[in-house]
Amino acid sequence: MAKDLEKPKVRPAGKLDHDAPRLALEMGDDGVLKVDIPGQWGRIMEASRNWTVLEGLVAHVTHLGAEGQKHDQQASNFALGFVDAMEPRDPAEMLLLTQMAATHQAVMMMARHLNHTKTIQQKDCAEKAFNKTARTFATQMETLKRYRSKGQQVVRVERVTVEAGAQAVVGNVEAGGGTNL
Repeated sequence: MAKDLEKPKVRPAGKLDHDAPRLALEMGDDGVLKVDIPGQWGRIMEASRNWTVLEGLVAHVTHLGAEGQKHDQQASNFALGFVDAMEPRDPAEMLLLTQMAATHQAVMMMARHLNHTKTIQQKDCAEKAFNKTARTFATQMETLKRYRSKGQQVVRVERVTVEAGAQAVVGNVEAGGGTNL
């Protein structure tokens, strides 16, 4: 049954923007990992801004793997698909998104461990690891949100009351700009 989940036979109906970037990994008889890069890499290439960063990303993503495996094509492609779908704008976002994909995979691995523990000590250990990685992912999401907003904060006033005879200003108000008399 697990093999049936590895590769869907047919893609689900719906609109996808494009053929996501992928890695085709094959270990040669000589022990050298052969990497092919099908799919559309435009967004990731543009965000990386140079070949060295892009090659580093590919090298790191090829080593994401399921437990006990040195390379896992499905895990690598999930990470690349996530990074691509999040449309990184620059190298910092691209790397943070890659870390987020790896962290998510770790969270899911810890959840699996937690569900299959046999002793209280194993459960405690798995629970701690799960909580730490889940909090890390939440922190990464917040970091991405702050980075993308460039630190701008929005304050929204829900209710304003103006008493009779008072004046109110509606619109954007900026400090300064006053005149000296």
